[in-house]
Amino acid sequence: MSSPSPLALAALVAALPLTQSFAAEPTLLAPGATVEKLSGGYAFTEGPATDAQGHVFFTDQPNDRIVRWDAITGAFTDWMKPAGRANGMYFDAKGHLIACADGKNELWSIAPDKTVTVLAKDHEGKLFNGPNDVWIRPDGGLYFTDPFYKRNYWNRGPSEIGGQHVYFMPADRSRPRRVTDDLRQPNGLIGTPDGKTLYVADIGAGKTYRYAVQPDGALTEKHLFCNQGSDGMTLDAKGNVYLTGKGVTVYNPEGIRIEQIPIPEGWTANVCFGGTNRNFLFITAGTSVYGARMSVRGAH
Repeated sequence: MSSPSPLALAALVAALPLTQSFAAEPTLLAPGATVEKLSGGYAFTEGPATDAQGHVFFTDQPNDRIVRWDAITGAFTDWMKPAGRANGMYFDAKGHLIACADGKNELWSIAPDKTVTVLAKDHEGKLFNGPNDVWIRPDGGLYFTDPFYKRNYWNRGPSEIGGQHVYFMPADRSRPRRVTDDLRQPNGLIGTPDGKTLYVADIGAGKTYRYAVQPDGALTEKHLFCNQGSDGMTLDAKGNVYLTGKGVTVYNPEGIRIEQIPIPEGWTANVCFGGTNRNFLFITAGTSVYGARMSVRGAH
């Protein structure tokens, strides 16, 4: 999830292939559906997360706010401001919004009444680079990425922690521990509903990997899923993986590209499934948010 500097974004977009071949699959959009602009006028949209009712919460990170989209009325309202410069987010089973709050390089739990609990702020006494994306597995344990993107609102020096990694925090919310040490710049991540598989996008290397998730949080059986990195990502109920950057690129579970969904913005940051039936693809991209009805439902 979020997001490199404008120069870095330009380099990432330039590195994405201009032409792509796809498996002969029918479109994943619902019959007659098109991608529609839902709202605009933001500084940079990120981090969409869907609650139990299908409403989507997303961040306008430069403006330090979390915005709520109502799945029934389509209305947009500011839900929380300031919001810790929240970036990637995910709802837990209790309805708490877990947020990567990189204003102070922290991981937050935001209760429905907006009470904030800081879950983590450092590793072995060293500040995180800036927690970026988060996924919660069925037992409540969570994974988050920690790439380093220098922010103009930080009052701090260079990276303290030595590397850019993925961390696991147990369900009891004890101290997180590092579970990768060989990624260049992990960014987006998402896991399967059974909690057995985790996808991690190494945006710096331009690759996405698949891991087997172990009960203790360890990640094993690292496998190259595709030669594309991603900012944010999601899964549908068929196991297809949705990556972002230049629009939304969809891969089937075997890592074969099956669809490209163009978005009229320079950078597509993130994506999730929302709506009361979980069949509405909600897309954060640049200064706007977009949506499309799909023929598949989200996995979560």
